[in-house]
Amino acid sequence: MVENGGGSLETEHTGVRIAHVEHSPVRQVWRRVLIAAVVLVVVVLIVWIDRDGYDDSKGGPISLLDATYYATVTLSTTGYGDITPVTPEARLVNILVITPLRIMFLIVLIGTTLEALTARSREEFRIRRWRSRVRQHVIVCGYGTKGRSAIRSLQANGTPLEQIVVVDPEPRAIDEANSVGLTGIVGDAGRTEVLRRASVERARAVIVAANRDDASVLITLTVRQLNPSVPITTSVREEENANLLRQSGADTVITTSATSGRLLGLSTDAPRVVAVVEDLVTGGQGLDLQQRRTTAGEVGLGPRQLRDVVLSVTRGGRTLRFDDPLIGTLQPDDVLVVVKAHANPGQQQMGGQTAAV
Repeated sequence: MVENGGGSLETEHTGVRIAHVEHSPVRQVWRRVLIAAVVLVVVVLIVWIDRDGYDDSKGGPISLLDATYYATVTLSTTGYGDITPVTPEARLVNILVITPLRIMFLIVLIGTTLEALTARSREEFRIRRWRSRVRQHVIVCGYGTKGRSAIRSLQANGTPLEQIVVVDPEPRAIDEANSVGLTGIVGDAGRTEVLRRASVERARAVIVAANRDDASVLITLTVRQLNPSVPITTSVREEENANLLRQSGADTVITTSATSGRLLGLSTDAPRVVAVVEDLVTGGQGLDLQQRRTTAGEVGLGPRQLRDVVLSVTRGGRTLRFDDPLIGTLQPDDVLVVVKAHANPGQQQMGGQTAAV
C-alpha cells in the first residue's frame, strides 16, 4: 500500500482496469426475470403432479390455481400454511427440491444487490489473476494518436491484445482501450507506483508515446530505473531533445516532427518514395520491414545474394549498411533488417520478427 502526496492510500490494484464484456443492465434484469419464471413454473409442476400429497385447509382438492398459489407463497417464503404437504413423499420433495429452488429464486430476485456487492470482489480477482500471469508484455505509455498507431502495428506484427498494457492519466482513454480488449491503468506513467502496477519489471518492451517531450523524459527515466534492461522506444516532438532522451535511457528515439517534415519535403519531388515508405511502416500489408537472424543456408553469402532485400547487417553491436564493404559475407550471429512482401502468419519464416517502426 502506497501513500501519495495527497495523503490518500493507494493499493497495487488502484487504477488497473481489465477489459471484459459488460452486459447491459436491462439484459441482466430480463435474464433474472426469465430464470425466476422458470423456477416458478418448475415448482408449480412439481406440486401439481404430486397434488394428492397436499392438504387444503378448506378440505377441497388441489387445483392448478392452488398449486400456483402454493408455489408463489412458498418461493417468496411467505408460507401462510393454508396448503401444506402431508404425505412423506410430498414432504421429501419439499426438502430436496422445492427448498433449493426457493433459495435459488431468492438469489435471483436479489441478484442486482448481490452483484453490486460482489462486483468489486470479482474485479479484484480478475486483477490478481492478471498480475500473476502477465509477463513479457508491451507497455504503451499514452493512448493518443501515436499510442493507438503503435498498438495497431504491434497487432499487425502478431502481438496479442492480452500482451499489451496501456497507461494513460485520462480515464476516458483507458475506457476506450478497454472497449477494444486492452488492459489499461489510469495514472501518470512517470510515477513509480503506476509503472509497478503495469508490472514494468516483467515487461519485454516499453513504448513511450507521450504528448510532451518533458513527460517522455520523465517516463523514460522512471522506466529505466525500475527495469534497467527493458528496451525503450520513445517519440519526441523536437529533434533537439532526441539526445536527452537517449541519455535518459531510451534505446530508440523517433523524432515525429522531423520525420513528418522530411516526408512532406519528399512528397513534393518524389511522391512514389513517400508511398513506399508509408507501405513499409504500415504492417500487415504490401511490403514489410523484418528483423531476423541469418539462417544456416545464408552463412557465407553476400547481402546481395539473398532472396530478401537486405537493408542493414548488425554484427557485434555495430550496424552496417548493405553496401558497406566491412560486411563481406554473412556470419551466423548477424542480425539482418530486410524488406519482403507481406505473408500470412502461417507462411512467415520461423524465427522472423517484424520490426516495430
